[in-house]
Amino acid sequence: MKTRSNETAPENEAAATPPPDGTNPGAHSPFAGSRSPLAPDSAQAVRRSLAARGIRAFFGSTALVSLLILTLITIFLFREGLPFFGASQREIALYRQAGLEYIDILRRAETGHIGLVRQLSDIRLRAFQHFVETGHLAVSDANARLAAFDNFADRFSDAIGPVRGLVSDIGEAATGIKTRAAVENDKAIQRQQLLDAGKASEAGQIKIEPVDFQKEIKPILDTLPACRDALRSTADELRAILAAAPSFDGRSLAARMETFQKRARAYIAALPGIENELSGWTPSEPVRWHASIVSFLTGREWITASFWQDWYGILPLFTGSLLASLIALAIAVPFGVGAAIYTSQVAARREQSLIKPAIEFISALPSVVLGFFGIAVLGELLRSLSQSPWLDWLPGFPIIERLNALTAGCLLALISMPTIFTLAEDALTNVPRALREASFALGASRLQTTLRIITPAALSGIISAVLLGFGRVIGETMVVLLCAGNRIAIPDFSAGPAVVTQPVHTMTGIIAQEMGEVVRGSTHYRALFVVGMTLFILSLAINYAAQKILRRYRLPSA
Repeated sequence: MKTRSNETAPENEAAATPPPDGTNPGAHSPFAGSRSPLAPDSAQAVRRSLAARGIRAFFGSTALVSLLILTLITIFLFREGLPFFGASQREIALYRQAGLEYIDILRRAETGHIGLVRQLSDIRLRAFQHFVETGHLAVSDANARLAAFDNFADRFSDAIGPVRGLVSDIGEAATGIKTRAAVENDKAIQRQQLLDAGKASEAGQIKIEPVDFQKEIKPILDTLPACRDALRSTADELRAILAAAPSFDGRSLAARMETFQKRARAYIAALPGIENELSGWTPSEPVRWHASIVSFLTGREWITASFWQDWYGILPLFTGSLLASLIALAIAVPFGVGAAIYTSQVAARREQSLIKPAIEFISALPSVVLGFFGIAVLGELLRSLSQSPWLDWLPGFPIIERLNALTAGCLLALISMPTIFTLAEDALTNVPRALREASFALGASRLQTTLRIITPAALSGIISAVLLGFGRVIGETMVVLLCAGNRIAIPDFSAGPAVVTQPVHTMTGIIAQEMGEVVRGSTHYRALFVVGMTLFILSLAINYAAQKILRRYRLPSA
Protein backbone atom coordinates (compact mmCIF):
# COMPACT_ATOMS: atom_id res chain seq x y z
CA MET A 1 0.00 0.00 0.00
CA LYS A 2 2.83 2.29 0.75
CA THR A 3 4.43 1.56 -2.58
CA ARG A 4 1.22 2.36 -4.48
CA SER A 5 0.84 5.56 -2.63
CA ASN A 6 4.32 6.59 -3.56
CA GLU A 7 3.66 5.75 -7.16
CA THR A 8 0.49 7.76 -7.28
CA ALA A 9 1.87 10.89 -5.67
CA PRO A 10 4.18 11.82 -8.52
CA GLU A 11 1.32 11.42 -10.97
CA ASN A 12 -0.88 13.75 -8.98
CA GLU A 13 1.99 16.17 -8.56
CA ALA A 14 2.62 16.09 -12.25
CA ALA A 15 -1.04 16.70 -12.99
CA ALA A 16 -1.18 19.64 -10.60
CA THR A 17 2.00 21.22 -11.92
CA PRO A 18 1.60 23.02 -15.26
CA PRO A 19 4.04 22.19 -18.00
CA PRO A 20 6.94 24.52 -18.52
CA ASP A 21 5.61 25.81 -21.86
CA GLY A 22 2.56 27.32 -20.10
CA THR A 23 -0.03 25.19 -21.92
CA ASN A 24 -2.99 23.60 -20.17
CA PRO A 25 -3.19 19.92 -20.95
CA GLY A 26 -6.89 19.87 -20.05
CA ALA A 27 -7.84 22.79 -22.21
CA HIS A 28 -9.20 20.54 -24.95
CA SER A 29 -11.36 18.55 -22.54
CA PRO A 30 -15.09 18.96 -23.23
CA PHE A 31 -15.70 19.38 -19.52
CA ALA A 32 -12.85 21.70 -18.71
CA GLY A 33 -14.64 24.91 -19.76
CA SER A 34 -18.19 23.91 -18.97
CA ARG A 35 -18.71 26.93 -16.57
CA SER A 36 -17.00 29.61 -18.68
CA PRO A 37 -19.87 30.08 -21.26
CA LEU A 38 -22.51 30.26 -18.52
CA ALA A 39 -20.81 32.96 -16.50
CA PRO A 40 -21.15 35.74 -19.15
CA ASP A 41 -24.78 34.76 -19.85
CA SER A 42 -25.59 34.94 -16.18
CA ALA A 43 -24.00 38.38 -15.83
CA GLN A 44 -25.84 39.64 -18.93
CA ALA A 45 -29.14 38.38 -17.55
CA VAL A 46 -28.49 40.19 -14.29
CA ARG A 47 -27.68 43.41 -16.17
CA ARG A 48 -30.85 43.10 -18.23
CA SER A 49 -32.90 42.50 -15.11
CA LEU A 50 -31.40 45.53 -13.40
CA ALA A 51 -32.01 47.67 -16.50
CA ALA A 52 -35.63 46.51 -16.70
CA ARG A 53 -36.12 47.27 -13.04
CA GLY A 54 -34.54 50.69 -13.49
CA ILE A 55 -36.82 51.50 -16.44
CA ARG A 56 -39.87 50.35 -14.54
CA ALA A 57 -38.82 52.34 -11.50
CA PHE A 58 -38.18 55.46 -13.61
CA PHE A 59 -41.48 55.44 -15.45
CA GLY A 60 -43.36 54.24 -12.40
CA SER A 61 -41.91 57.07 -10.36
CA THR A 62 -42.74 59.52 -13.16
CA ALA A 63 -46.37 58.40 -13.08
CA LEU A 64 -46.32 58.63 -9.29
CA VAL A 65 -44.89 62.15 -9.43
CA SER A 66 -47.53 63.16 -12.00
CA LEU A 67 -50.27 61.77 -9.79
CA LEU A 68 -48.78 63.53 -6.78
CA ILE A 69 -48.62 66.86 -8.62
CA LEU A 70 -52.21 66.45 -9.82
CA THR A 71 -53.30 65.74 -6.25
CA LEU A 72 -51.44 68.78 -4.92
CA ILE A 73 -52.97 71.02 -7.60
CA THR A 74 -56.44 69.74 -6.73
CA ILE A 75 -55.90 70.29 -3.01
CA PHE A 76 -54.47 73.76 -3.61
CA LEU A 77 -57.35 74.83 -5.87
CA PHE A 78 -60.04 73.62 -3.51
CA ARG A 79 -58.28 74.94 -0.40
CA GLU A 80 -58.03 78.43 -1.86
CA GLY A 81 -61.37 78.40 -3.66
CA LEU A 82 -63.93 76.83 -1.33
CA PRO A 83 -63.79 79.63 1.32
CA PHE A 84 -65.16 81.94 -1.39
CA PHE A 85 -68.70 80.66 -0.85
CA GLY A 86 -68.73 81.52 2.85
CA ALA A 87 -67.33 85.01 2.23
CA SER A 88 -69.77 85.60 -0.61
CA GLN A 89 -72.65 84.46 1.60
CA ARG A 90 -71.78 87.10 4.20
CA GLU A 91 -71.52 89.81 1.54
CA ILE A 92 -74.92 88.88 0.13
CA ALA A 93 -76.44 89.07 3.63
CA LEU A 94 -75.00 92.57 4.14
CA TYR A 95 -76.20 93.53 0.65
CA ARG A 96 -79.76 92.67 1.68
CA GLN A 97 -79.67 94.19 5.16
CA ALA A 98 -78.33 97.52 3.86
CA GLY A 99 -81.15 97.84 1.31
CA LEU A 100 -78.94 97.55 -1.76
CA GLU A 101 -81.00 94.61 -2.98
CA TYR A 102 -84.16 96.76 -2.88
CA ILE A 103 -82.51 99.46 -4.98
CA ASP A 104 -81.14 96.93 -7.45
CA ILE A 105 -84.67 95.68 -8.08
CA LEU A 106 -85.60 99.21 -9.08
CA ARG A 107 -82.32 99.59 -10.95
CA ARG A 108 -83.25 96.68 -13.24
CA ALA A 109 -85.70 99.05 -14.91
CA GLU A 110 -82.88 101.49 -15.59
CA THR A 111 -80.50 98.76 -16.78
CA GLY A 112 -83.04 97.33 -19.23
CA HIS A 113 -83.70 100.80 -20.57
CA ILE A 114 -79.97 101.39 -21.11
CA GLY A 115 -79.82 98.23 -23.24
CA LEU A 116 -82.63 99.54 -25.43
CA VAL A 117 -80.90 102.91 -25.81
CA ARG A 118 -77.75 101.12 -26.95
CA GLN A 119 -79.76 99.25 -29.54
CA LEU A 120 -81.11 102.56 -30.81
CA SER A 121 -77.56 103.88 -31.08
CA ASP A 122 -76.58 100.83 -33.13
CA ILE A 123 -79.54 101.34 -35.46
CA ARG A 124 -78.62 105.01 -35.84
CA LEU A 125 -75.02 104.14 -36.77
CA ARG A 126 -76.06 101.54 -39.33
CA ALA A 127 -78.64 103.90 -40.83
CA PHE A 128 -76.01 106.64 -41.15
CA GLN A 129 -73.59 104.25 -42.88
CA HIS A 130 -76.37 103.10 -45.20
CA PHE A 131 -77.23 106.66 -46.24
CA VAL A 132 -73.60 107.68 -46.76
CA GLU A 133 -72.16 104.54 -48.39
CA THR A 134 -75.15 103.07 -50.22
CA GLY A 135 -77.27 106.19 -50.74
CA HIS A 136 -74.20 108.34 -51.50
CA LEU A 137 -75.52 111.21 -49.38
CA ALA A 138 -73.37 113.88 -47.84
CA VAL A 139 -72.83 113.76 -44.09
CA SER A 140 -75.09 116.75 -43.51
CA ASP A 141 -77.85 115.28 -45.68
CA ALA A 142 -77.60 111.91 -43.88
CA ASN A 143 -77.91 113.64 -40.49
CA ALA A 144 -80.91 115.59 -41.81
CA ARG A 145 -82.57 112.34 -42.88
CA LEU A 146 -82.04 111.00 -39.35
CA ALA A 147 -83.39 114.08 -37.54
CA ALA A 148 -86.76 112.45 -36.79
CA PHE A 149 -85.02 109.32 -35.54
CA ASP A 150 -82.73 111.39 -33.31
CA ASN A 151 -85.74 113.15 -31.77
CA PHE A 152 -87.37 109.78 -31.13
CA ALA A 153 -84.17 108.39 -29.56
CA ASP A 154 -83.76 111.45 -27.29
CA ARG A 155 -87.33 111.19 -26.02
CA PHE A 156 -86.92 107.46 -25.43
CA SER A 157 -83.67 108.02 -23.54
CA ASP A 158 -85.16 110.73 -21.27
CA ALA A 159 -88.24 108.67 -20.35
CA ILE A 160 -86.37 106.82 -17.59
CA GLY A 161 -85.59 110.09 -15.76
CA PRO A 162 -87.95 109.60 -12.76
CA VAL A 163 -86.64 106.11 -12.07
CA ARG A 164 -83.03 107.20 -12.44
CA GLY A 165 -83.54 110.04 -9.97
CA LEU A 166 -84.99 107.72 -7.32
CA VAL A 167 -82.16 105.23 -7.75
CA SER A 168 -79.62 108.00 -7.23
CA ASP A 169 -81.31 109.42 -4.12
CA ILE A 170 -81.95 106.24 -2.15
CA GLY A 171 -78.72 104.68 -3.39
CA GLU A 172 -76.66 107.14 -1.37
CA ALA A 173 -78.54 106.17 1.78
CA ALA A 174 -78.03 102.44 1.19
CA THR A 175 -74.31 102.75 0.47
CA GLY A 176 -73.93 104.79 3.66
CA ILE A 177 -75.51 101.96 5.68
CA LYS A 178 -73.26 99.39 4.05
CA THR A 179 -70.14 101.47 4.65
CA ARG A 180 -70.89 101.87 8.37
CA ALA A 181 -71.61 98.16 8.71
CA ALA A 182 -68.34 97.30 6.93
CA VAL A 183 -66.39 99.62 9.25
CA GLU A 184 -67.89 98.03 12.35
CA ASN A 185 -67.20 94.58 10.94
CA ASP A 186 -63.53 95.51 10.40
CA LYS A 187 -63.37 96.72 14.01
CA ALA A 188 -64.75 93.41 15.22
CA ILE A 189 -62.16 91.49 13.21
CA GLN A 190 -59.37 93.72 14.54
CA ARG A 191 -60.59 93.27 18.11
CA GLN A 192 -60.69 89.50 17.76
CA GLN A 193 -57.16 89.47 16.36
CA LEU A 194 -55.91 91.44 19.36
CA LEU A 195 -57.67 89.08 21.74
CA ASP A 196 -56.12 86.09 20.00
CA ALA A 197 -52.71 87.75 20.39
CA GLY A 198 -53.28 88.21 24.14
CA LYS A 199 -53.64 92.00 23.98
CA ALA A 200 -56.83 92.35 25.97
CA SER A 201 -56.24 95.96 27.01
CA GLU A 202 -55.77 97.15 23.44
CA ALA A 203 -58.78 95.12 22.33
CA GLY A 204 -60.92 96.78 24.99
CA GLN A 205 -60.15 100.22 23.55
CA ILE A 206 -61.89 99.33 20.28
CA LYS A 207 -65.51 100.40 20.56
CA ILE A 208 -67.97 98.62 18.29
CA GLU A 209 -71.32 100.25 17.55
CA PRO A 210 -73.62 97.71 15.86
CA VAL A 211 -75.74 99.05 13.03
CA ASP A 212 -79.50 98.98 13.60
CA PHE A 213 -80.50 97.88 10.11
CA GLN A 214 -84.26 98.09 10.71
CA LYS A 215 -83.99 101.70 11.79
CA GLU A 216 -81.51 102.68 9.09
CA ILE A 217 -83.45 101.11 6.25
CA LYS A 218 -86.86 102.57 7.08
CA PRO A 219 -86.39 105.75 4.96
CA ILE A 220 -85.59 103.53 1.97
CA LEU A 221 -88.72 101.44 2.41
CA ASP A 222 -90.81 104.60 2.67
CA THR A 223 -89.99 105.42 -0.96
CA LEU A 224 -92.19 102.55 -2.23
CA PRO A 225 -95.12 104.82 -3.34
CA ALA A 226 -92.72 107.09 -5.23
CA CYS A 227 -91.16 104.06 -6.93
CA ARG A 228 -94.57 102.85 -8.06
CA ASP A 229 -95.44 106.22 -9.55
CA ALA A 230 -92.07 106.45 -11.33
CA LEU A 231 -92.43 103.02 -12.90
CA ARG A 232 -95.99 103.66 -14.07
CA SER A 233 -95.18 107.08 -15.51
CA THR A 234 -92.18 105.62 -17.36
CA ALA A 235 -94.32 102.86 -18.87
CA ASP A 236 -96.96 105.36 -20.05
CA GLU A 237 -94.32 107.65 -21.55
CA LEU A 238 -92.62 104.83 -23.43
CA ARG A 239 -95.91 103.59 -24.89
CA ALA A 240 -96.63 107.05 -26.25
CA ILE A 241 -93.13 107.34 -27.71
CA LEU A 242 -93.29 103.94 -29.41
CA ALA A 243 -96.60 104.85 -31.01
CA ALA A 244 -94.74 107.54 -32.99
CA ALA A 245 -91.65 105.46 -33.84
CA PRO A 246 -90.03 106.32 -37.21
CA SER A 247 -89.61 103.76 -39.97
CA PHE A 248 -86.93 102.95 -42.56
CA ASP A 249 -87.19 101.93 -46.19
CA GLY A 250 -84.26 99.50 -46.20
CA ARG A 251 -85.14 95.89 -45.37
CA SER A 252 -82.25 95.43 -42.93
CA LEU A 253 -82.91 98.68 -41.05
CA ALA A 254 -86.66 98.03 -40.96
CA ALA A 255 -86.05 94.57 -39.47
CA ARG A 256 -83.74 96.03 -36.80
CA MET A 257 -86.31 98.67 -35.92
CA GLU A 258 -89.03 96.06 -35.64
CA THR A 259 -86.83 93.96 -33.33
CA PHE A 260 -86.21 97.02 -31.18
CA GLN A 261 -89.94 97.75 -30.83
CA LYS A 262 -90.61 94.14 -29.79
CA ARG A 263 -87.93 94.35 -27.10
CA ALA A 264 -89.24 97.72 -25.93
CA ARG A 265 -92.78 96.36 -25.56
CA ALA A 266 -91.43 93.36 -23.63
CA TYR A 267 -89.55 95.75 -21.37
CA ILE A 268 -92.70 97.79 -20.68
CA ALA A 269 -94.62 94.59 -19.92
CA ALA A 270 -91.95 93.63 -17.31
CA LEU A 271 -92.22 96.89 -15.33
CA PRO A 272 -95.29 95.78 -13.27
CA GLY A 273 -93.29 92.72 -12.18
CA ILE A 274 -90.57 95.00 -10.81
CA GLU A 275 -93.24 96.94 -8.92
CA ASN A 276 -94.55 93.72 -7.36
CA GLU A 277 -91.03 92.67 -6.30
CA LEU A 278 -90.51 96.01 -4.57
CA SER A 279 -93.80 95.59 -2.70
CA GLY A 280 -92.92 92.09 -1.47
CA TRP A 281 -89.29 92.74 -0.55
CA THR A 282 -88.24 92.54 3.11
CA PRO A 283 -84.74 93.03 4.56
CA SER A 284 -85.31 90.52 7.35
CA GLU A 285 -85.59 87.51 5.04
CA PRO A 286 -82.61 85.22 5.76
CA VAL A 287 -80.11 84.44 3.03
CA ARG A 288 -80.30 80.75 2.13
CA TRP A 289 -77.23 78.56 2.45
CA HIS A 290 -76.95 77.99 -1.29
CA ALA A 291 -77.33 81.65 -2.28
CA SER A 292 -73.60 82.13 -2.95
CA ILE A 293 -73.39 78.94 -5.04
CA VAL A 294 -76.42 79.88 -7.14
CA SER A 295 -75.14 83.44 -7.47
CA PHE A 296 -71.81 82.20 -8.79
CA LEU A 297 -73.16 79.60 -11.20
CA THR A 298 -76.05 81.64 -12.60
CA GLY A 299 -74.81 85.20 -12.06
CA ARG A 300 -74.84 87.35 -15.17
CA GLU A 301 -72.37 89.94 -13.86
CA TRP A 302 -68.70 89.96 -12.89
CA ILE A 303 -68.22 93.22 -10.97
CA THR A 304 -65.22 93.75 -8.72
CA ALA A 305 -63.86 96.63 -6.60
CA SER A 306 -67.30 98.27 -6.62
CA PHE A 307 -68.41 100.75 -3.98
CA TRP A 308 -71.91 99.31 -4.43
CA GLN A 309 -71.66 95.52 -4.46
CA ASP A 310 -69.21 93.00 -5.92
CA TRP A 311 -70.71 90.20 -7.98
CA TYR A 312 -68.92 87.09 -9.16
CA GLY A 313 -71.12 85.42 -11.75
CA ILE A 314 -69.37 82.91 -14.00
CA LEU A 315 -72.12 82.76 -16.63
CA PRO A 316 -70.78 85.54 -18.92
CA LEU A 317 -67.27 84.08 -18.70
CA PHE A 318 -68.47 80.55 -19.37
CA THR A 319 -70.61 81.57 -22.36
CA GLY A 320 -67.71 83.61 -23.75
CA SER A 321 -65.35 80.63 -23.45
CA LEU A 322 -67.94 78.31 -24.96
CA LEU A 323 -68.71 80.64 -27.88
CA ALA A 324 -65.05 81.11 -28.82
CA SER A 325 -64.42 77.36 -28.50
CA LEU A 326 -67.40 76.42 -30.68
CA ILE A 327 -66.26 78.87 -33.36
CA ALA A 328 -62.81 77.28 -33.22
CA LEU A 329 -64.21 73.75 -33.53
CA ALA A 330 -66.50 74.77 -36.39
CA ILE A 331 -63.36 75.77 -38.32
CA ALA A 332 -60.84 73.22 -37.04
CA VAL A 333 -62.91 70.03 -37.21
CA PRO A 334 -63.61 70.06 -40.98
CA PHE A 335 -60.05 71.06 -41.85
CA GLY A 336 -58.34 68.89 -39.23
CA VAL A 337 -60.37 65.73 -39.85
CA GLY A 338 -60.35 66.31 -43.61
CA ALA A 339 -56.58 66.67 -43.62
CA ALA A 340 -56.29 63.51 -41.50
CA ILE A 341 -58.45 61.52 -43.94
CA TYR A 342 -56.52 62.78 -46.95
CA THR A 343 -53.12 62.20 -45.37
CA SER A 344 -53.82 58.68 -44.12
CA GLN A 345 -55.87 57.36 -47.04
CA VAL A 346 -55.06 59.30 -50.19
CA ALA A 347 -51.77 61.19 -49.99
CA ALA A 348 -48.54 59.73 -51.30
CA ARG A 349 -45.50 59.40 -49.04
CA ARG A 350 -43.98 62.63 -50.33
CA GLU A 351 -47.21 64.49 -49.57
CA GLN A 352 -47.41 62.93 -46.11
CA SER A 353 -43.86 64.00 -45.35
CA LEU A 354 -44.88 67.56 -46.22
CA ILE A 355 -48.41 67.81 -44.74
CA LYS A 356 -47.85 66.20 -41.35
CA PRO A 357 -44.82 68.27 -40.25
CA ALA A 358 -46.44 71.46 -41.55
CA ILE A 359 -49.61 70.97 -39.50
CA GLU A 360 -47.85 69.71 -36.41
CA PHE A 361 -45.43 72.66 -36.53
CA ILE A 362 -48.32 74.98 -35.70
CA SER A 363 -48.36 73.61 -32.15
CA ALA A 364 -44.80 74.90 -31.72
CA LEU A 365 -45.88 78.52 -32.25
CA PRO A 366 -46.18 80.46 -28.94
CA SER A 367 -49.76 81.46 -28.26
CA VAL A 368 -48.72 85.00 -27.40
CA VAL A 369 -47.26 85.36 -30.91
CA LEU A 370 -50.56 84.20 -32.37
CA GLY A 371 -52.29 86.73 -30.15
CA PHE A 372 -50.14 89.54 -31.51
CA PHE A 373 -50.91 88.31 -35.02
CA GLY A 374 -54.62 88.45 -34.23
CA ILE A 375 -54.39 92.02 -32.94
CA ALA A 376 -52.19 93.41 -35.69
CA VAL A 377 -53.29 91.41 -38.74
CA LEU A 378 -56.28 89.10 -38.46
CA GLY A 379 -58.63 91.38 -36.55
CA GLU A 380 -58.02 94.31 -38.87
CA LEU A 381 -58.23 92.05 -41.94
CA LEU A 382 -61.61 90.62 -40.92
CA ARG A 383 -63.00 94.07 -40.20
CA SER A 384 -61.74 95.39 -43.55
CA LEU A 385 -63.29 92.46 -45.40
CA SER A 386 -66.58 92.97 -43.59
CA GLN A 387 -66.78 96.51 -45.00
CA SER A 388 -67.03 95.14 -48.54
CA PRO A 389 -70.51 95.68 -50.02
CA TRP A 390 -70.63 92.16 -51.48
CA LEU A 391 -70.30 90.68 -47.97
CA ASP A 392 -73.03 92.82 -46.43
CA TRP A 393 -75.45 89.87 -46.52
CA LEU A 394 -73.42 87.94 -43.92
CA PRO A 395 -74.80 88.14 -40.35
CA GLY A 396 -72.89 90.63 -38.23
CA PHE A 397 -71.20 92.30 -41.21
CA PRO A 398 -69.84 94.93 -41.26
CA ILE A 399 -67.94 94.19 -38.06
CA ILE A 400 -67.74 97.10 -35.65
CA GLU A 401 -65.39 95.67 -33.01
CA ARG A 402 -61.98 94.59 -34.31
CA LEU A 403 -61.40 92.18 -31.40
CA ASN A 404 -64.28 89.76 -30.92
CA ALA A 405 -65.20 86.10 -30.57
CA LEU A 406 -64.69 85.46 -34.29
CA THR A 407 -61.11 86.73 -34.26
CA ALA A 408 -60.27 84.67 -31.18
CA GLY A 409 -62.09 81.62 -32.58
CA CYS A 410 -60.08 81.67 -35.82
CA LEU A 411 -56.81 81.65 -33.89
CA LEU A 412 -58.05 78.98 -31.49
CA ALA A 413 -58.92 76.86 -34.52
CA LEU A 414 -55.31 77.17 -35.65
CA ILE A 415 -54.14 76.07 -32.20
CA SER A 416 -56.47 73.06 -31.96
CA MET A 417 -55.95 71.79 -35.50
CA PRO A 418 -52.67 69.90 -34.79
CA THR A 419 -54.32 68.03 -31.89
CA ILE A 420 -57.37 67.09 -33.93
CA PHE A 421 -55.31 66.18 -37.01
CA THR A 422 -52.77 64.01 -35.18
CA LEU A 423 -55.27 62.03 -33.11
CA ALA A 424 -57.73 61.61 -35.99
CA GLU A 425 -54.94 60.44 -38.31
CA ASP A 426 -53.80 57.89 -35.73
CA ALA A 427 -57.37 56.60 -35.40
CA LEU A 428 -57.71 56.23 -39.17
CA THR A 429 -54.34 54.51 -39.49
CA ASN A 430 -55.19 52.02 -36.74
CA VAL A 431 -58.31 50.72 -38.51
CA PRO A 432 -57.70 46.98 -39.12
CA ARG A 433 -56.22 46.29 -42.52
CA ALA A 434 -58.69 43.45 -43.03
CA LEU A 435 -61.60 45.91 -43.31
CA ARG A 436 -59.86 47.85 -46.07
CA GLU A 437 -58.91 44.71 -47.98
CA ALA A 438 -62.39 43.24 -47.65
CA SER A 439 -63.90 46.44 -49.04
CA PHE A 440 -61.54 46.40 -52.02
CA ALA A 441 -62.26 42.71 -52.57
CA LEU A 442 -65.98 43.48 -52.85
CA GLY A 443 -65.25 46.00 -55.59
CA ALA A 444 -65.48 49.25 -53.65
CA SER A 445 -63.42 52.18 -54.84
CA ARG A 446 -60.89 53.98 -52.65
CA LEU A 447 -63.33 56.84 -52.02
CA GLN A 448 -66.14 54.46 -51.06
CA THR A 449 -63.83 52.52 -48.77
CA THR A 450 -62.60 55.69 -47.11
CA LEU A 451 -66.02 57.27 -46.56
CA ARG A 452 -68.12 54.18 -45.80
CA ILE A 453 -65.68 51.79 -44.13
CA ILE A 454 -62.54 53.47 -42.77
CA THR A 455 -64.05 56.70 -41.45
CA PRO A 456 -67.03 55.06 -39.64
CA ALA A 457 -64.68 52.47 -38.15
CA ALA A 458 -62.44 55.25 -36.80
CA LEU A 459 -65.35 57.44 -35.67
CA SER A 460 -64.71 56.86 -31.97
CA GLY A 461 -61.12 58.03 -32.33
CA ILE A 462 -62.23 61.04 -34.37
CA ILE A 463 -64.79 62.02 -31.72
CA SER A 464 -62.13 61.61 -29.06
CA ALA A 465 -59.82 63.86 -31.10
CA VAL A 466 -62.51 66.52 -31.35
CA LEU A 467 -63.17 66.41 -27.59
CA LEU A 468 -59.48 66.70 -26.78
CA GLY A 469 -59.24 69.58 -29.24
CA PHE A 470 -62.14 71.22 -27.41
CA GLY A 471 -60.33 70.76 -24.11
CA ARG A 472 -57.25 72.33 -25.68
CA VAL A 473 -58.98 75.50 -26.84
CA ILE A 474 -61.19 76.07 -23.79
CA GLY A 475 -58.06 76.17 -21.63
CA GLU A 476 -56.17 78.57 -23.91
CA THR A 477 -55.31 81.90 -22.29
CA MET A 478 -53.18 84.35 -24.23
CA VAL A 479 -55.09 84.27 -27.51
CA VAL A 480 -58.47 84.97 -25.94
CA LEU A 481 -57.01 87.53 -23.56
CA LEU A 482 -55.52 89.49 -26.46
CA CYS A 483 -58.11 88.96 -29.20
CA ALA A 484 -61.56 88.24 -27.71
CA GLY A 485 -62.37 91.86 -26.79
CA ASN A 486 -62.67 91.27 -23.00
CA ARG A 487 -66.26 92.48 -22.61
CA ILE A 488 -67.77 90.85 -19.51
CA ALA A 489 -71.31 90.31 -20.71
CA ILE A 490 -73.39 87.40 -21.95
CA PRO A 491 -73.40 87.58 -25.76
CA ASP A 492 -76.67 88.64 -27.34
CA PHE A 493 -77.76 85.33 -28.86
CA SER A 494 -80.95 86.95 -30.14
CA ALA A 495 -78.75 88.41 -32.88
CA GLY A 496 -78.48 84.94 -34.41
CA PRO A 497 -75.27 84.06 -36.26
CA ALA A 498 -74.14 87.68 -35.84
CA VAL A 499 -73.34 86.84 -32.21
CA VAL A 500 -69.91 85.61 -33.33
CA THR A 501 -68.84 89.20 -34.06
CA GLN A 502 -69.46 90.38 -30.48
CA PRO A 503 -66.63 90.88 -27.96
CA VAL A 504 -66.51 88.34 -25.13
CA HIS A 505 -64.47 87.51 -22.06
CA THR A 506 -63.41 84.02 -21.00
CA MET A 507 -62.64 82.10 -17.83
CA THR A 508 -58.95 81.79 -18.59
CA GLY A 509 -58.75 85.43 -19.61
CA ILE A 510 -60.26 86.73 -16.37
CA ILE A 511 -57.78 84.73 -14.27
CA ALA A 512 -54.79 85.98 -16.24
CA GLN A 513 -56.07 89.55 -16.22
CA GLU A 514 -57.02 89.95 -12.56
CA MET A 515 -54.94 87.50 -10.52
CA GLY A 516 -51.97 89.85 -10.32
CA GLU A 517 -54.08 92.72 -8.95
CA VAL A 518 -56.15 91.12 -6.19
CA VAL A 519 -55.45 91.08 -2.46
CA ARG A 520 -54.45 87.63 -1.29
CA GLY A 521 -57.19 86.01 0.75
CA SER A 522 -59.90 88.45 -0.39
CA THR A 523 -63.25 87.35 -1.80
CA HIS A 524 -62.14 88.40 -5.27
CA TYR A 525 -58.96 86.32 -4.92
CA ARG A 526 -60.92 83.24 -3.95
CA ALA A 527 -63.47 83.81 -6.72
CA LEU A 528 -60.69 83.50 -9.29
CA PHE A 529 -59.69 80.18 -7.76
CA VAL A 530 -63.28 78.97 -8.07
CA VAL A 531 -63.12 79.87 -11.76
CA GLY A 532 -59.93 77.81 -11.91
CA MET A 533 -61.73 74.95 -10.17
CA THR A 534 -64.47 75.13 -12.79
CA LEU A 535 -61.93 74.99 -15.61
CA PHE A 536 -60.11 72.13 -13.91
CA ILE A 537 -63.28 70.07 -13.51
CA LEU A 538 -64.38 70.86 -17.07
CA SER A 539 -61.04 69.79 -18.52
CA LEU A 540 -61.08 66.55 -16.53
CA ALA A 541 -64.63 65.83 -17.69
CA ILE A 542 -63.73 66.43 -21.35
CA ASN A 543 -60.64 64.23 -21.18
CA TYR A 544 -62.53 61.51 -19.32
CA ALA A 545 -65.31 61.54 -21.93
CA ALA A 546 -62.75 61.34 -24.75
CA GLN A 547 -60.96 58.38 -23.17
CA LYS A 548 -64.25 56.66 -22.38
CA ILE A 549 -65.47 56.96 -25.97
CA LEU A 550 -62.12 55.79 -27.31
CA ARG A 551 -62.03 52.69 -25.09
CA ARG A 552 -65.69 51.88 -25.57
CA TYR A 553 -65.74 51.85 -29.36
CA ARG A 554 -62.12 51.11 -30.28
CA LEU A 555 -61.73 48.36 -32.83
CA PRO A 556 -59.07 45.65 -32.38
CA SER A 557 -55.93 46.39 -34.35
CA ALA A 558 -54.86 44.13 -37.19
